[in-house]
Amino acid sequence: MKEDHRKRVTRMLIRHAFTELLRVKPIQSISIKELCTQAGINRGTFYAHYTDIYDLLHKIEEEMLEDFTKTLSPLFGADPYILTLKKVITEIFQCLKNNADICTVTLGPYGDKDFAARLLTIGQELCIETYTRMFANATRKQIEFCYAFISSGCIGLLEKWLAEGMLSSAEEMAEMADGLIRYGVDFLQNQNAHRHA
Repeated sequence: MKEDHRKRVTRMLIRHAFTELLRVKPIQSISIKELCTQAGINRGTFYAHYTDIYDLLHKIEEEMLEDFTKTLSPLFGADPYILTLKKVITEIFQCLKNNADICTVTLGPYGDKDFAARLLTIGQELCIETYTRMFANATRKQIEFCYAFISSGCIGLLEKWLAEGMLSSAEEMAEMADGLIRYGVDFLQNQNAHRHA
């Protein structure tokens, strides 16, 4: 038990040091020596957990994908009439907030854009399933194009959210995303109307 705790703490130290370095330089410029110094560990400790820097990145991303899948999987079995787009988006934003460190670097200048695309693919089936129920007259192709448009917008929202230090809650972000998806520019017009009411 104690051993498991120590391993977990060591992995957290390595992950924190790694994401801090990834904020300022590309992965190919990060040496294991530099990472170990940043994490306050020796090289032997690093190699007890990972084979190299790329293995470290791969394992961090896999953990987050697992977390993301685990978060979203209960929604797949949810009653289709209770499940709303806003609920799906809230869960996605909450999961991203829980993994803020890796999200910041993934979407940063030295990030792994393929990883962001893989995250979106996990949410895709769930959103398409929800849209198919909500918009019975739309074709699968139309829904897929709509999802492509919306997901790019959500990445923009996420980048802005990360840049502000994730000060807004996942619920606030989901509310905004849901409003923009449903009403577009009308959403801003409605905000204006509320303010003057």
